[in-house]
Amino acid sequence: MQKTDISSAKHYLRTIYIYLTMKNEYNVLGLMSGTSLDGLDMALCRFEKTPERWRYGVIAAETHPYSDELRSRLGEAMCLSAYDYVKLDAELAAVTAATVRAFLAKQTVRPDFLASHGHTTFHQPALGITSQIGNGATLASHTGLTTVCDFRTRDVALGGQGAPLVPVGDELLFGHYDACLNLGGFSNISFRRAGRRVAFDVAPCNMALNYLAGRLGMPFDRDGETARSGKTDLSLMNTLNALDFYRRRGAKSLGKEWFDAVFRPCLDTAHLSVADKLRTLTEHIALQLADASRGNEGETMLVTGGGARNVFLTERLREFGNKTIVIPDTQTVDFKEAIIFAFLGVLRMRGETNCLRDVTGASADSCGGAVYLAE
Repeated sequence: MQKTDISSAKHYLRTIYIYLTMKNEYNVLGLMSGTSLDGLDMALCRFEKTPERWRYGVIAAETHPYSDELRSRLGEAMCLSAYDYVKLDAELAAVTAATVRAFLAKQTVRPDFLASHGHTTFHQPALGITSQIGNGATLASHTGLTTVCDFRTRDVALGGQGAPLVPVGDELLFGHYDACLNLGGFSNISFRRAGRRVAFDVAPCNMALNYLAGRLGMPFDRDGETARSGKTDLSLMNTLNALDFYRRRGAKSLGKEWFDAVFRPCLDTAHLSVADKLRTLTEHIALQLADASRGNEGETMLVTGGGARNVFLTERLREFGNKTIVIPDTQTVDFKEAIIFAFLGVLRMRGETNCLRDVTGASADSCGGAVYLAE
């Protein structure tokens, strides 16, 4: 390539970047792959910045389930060799890009860019480690869309937990609720206290429930009916409630490493039926969620994520808690995180804060995310 061609390409990319940062309306595709390994959530959203607030709408949303083979490999990613881990990173990005192309082929709106959470494999912020696979350069190259990804590492580098990240979206998009509770692989909550947004991971949720359901050959315990049929075991309940994590205050987050090393052995060593374990686990989760939600003075709590579909879990949360639980429309329940990561991408492209020190414990607010410009 000649020097003039390189100069023209740089000018073209710079023009795109400036264009995206100066707009007040954006069409963005948000991508989320959660620890529950359900699949890839895609939410094509429109965002508008008005003088009063940010507004959003969902143009289309869809979940693409992972194949059994890919789900298995993602679940075992921490145990792979360096070569196989990097290979999985590239392969997941290629699968994601193909899925995105098929999804967008059905839409009449083309996004300005995409914002991808990736799939978390390692998360140990105390060691300065967090890793989300699904290579951003591959996504940008294979979709032809500027891609924002790798949202967590800058906050971890600043001494933060790198999680949860959704509280910025809770504040700017869902701030009319007093608290927002997400019931995903892990549960997390955010609310305002003394004029500041506070958030933290609360307890394992679908990751633990699905693990036990798998012992019965089920991907999940539909509506929590198996848990409902079981009996609460006080010994297991006391063991779970006594875990050190629950005594910590302030910014804190959970990862699969902690679940495998600390939480899962408590379930495995209990000599109980799976139904009794599910019942005890559900009661434990509901108690921890209720305790966490008492940290704010508001009345309404928006509940989203796959666990919002667990009828028995939400019943127990209502029983133990003191909040008015609001379970929104199905689209918001299923795609709130993908919507918010699309929004975090908007903030990144505008150079605005998308990660709060009061939430993560970092030394400063930050604008996180790597940007791969489409050619």
